[in-house]
Amino acid sequence: MLELRRVPVNGVELNVALDGSGPAVLLLHGFPHTWQLWTDVMAGLSGRYRVIAPDLRGFGASSGTVSGCDAGTLAEDAAALLTTLGVSAAAVVGIDAGTAPAFLLALRRPGLVRRLVVMESVLGTLPGAEGFLADGPPWWFGFHSAEPGLAETVLEGHEATYVDWFLSVGTLGDGVRPELRDAFVRAYSGRQALSHAFSYYRALPRSAAQIEQAVTADRLTVPTMAVGARPVGAALERQLRPIADDLTGHLIEDCGHIIPLHRPRALLTLLRPFLAGGDAQPRAYC
Repeated sequence: MLELRRVPVNGVELNVALDGSGPAVLLLHGFPHTWQLWTDVMAGLSGRYRVIAPDLRGFGASSGTVSGCDAGTLAEDAAALLTTLGVSAAAVVGIDAGTAPAFLLALRRPGLVRRLVVMESVLGTLPGAEGFLADGPPWWFGFHSAEPGLAETVLEGHEATYVDWFLSVGTLGDGVRPELRDAFVRAYSGRQALSHAFSYYRALPRSAAQIEQAVTADRLTVPTMAVGARPVGAALERQLRPIADDLTGHLIEDCGHIIPLHRPRALLTLLRPFLAGGDAQPRAYC
């Protein structure tokens, strides 16, 4: 039974969706989404796993903040969330803005992360993504990062149009269900909500430095799966290949950036056997 809970971690309160029982799976969303990005994935996993899907700090219904939106702090939030929920180890799945925190959590705390799945993002300035970044980062990275608050000023009152663009492009024009679209628009409406979300982009240089420093000290030792679609493709897998001990890569055909909502069945087909490989007590799929 799906439950929404407020969980205090690291000086903020996270809005967390919980469902199912069994080995824990932590799901970390991106922009412009909330935990509801994982609606279909949670339904497909909750018969076998305890699924934990927070709104990242500053996003959705979690505490609004413009501080601590760097990948390292978001990884600490995730670790504190698992500890508070009594979870000693979890599989961690991240997409977009959730990828870098998931990666740093696995790199820094391999005893806490059983398995790692990362999707549709690149990890700072690590080698391997040069083809994807040949023309520079996506245009909205600079727009969202511009100070002082340019994007908020321009977008206030036009949030629905802006979110709709991302949802359309991220599903190759298919869009998402109206109830989910409306939830995402509500989550990113208003100057404060936009400012909180864009703080993630303004922290990207710090996040990139954290990633670069982390990989000079440690290798990624946990079993890892990199999943790509359009537009990132295999760039993330190429970044991970030199630093990961156990890496599997997959591309989902005819799939946009928002993999969990655009092609949830294809994603679940990859997730189920990969996650089961790390189960302490394997059970039949429901």
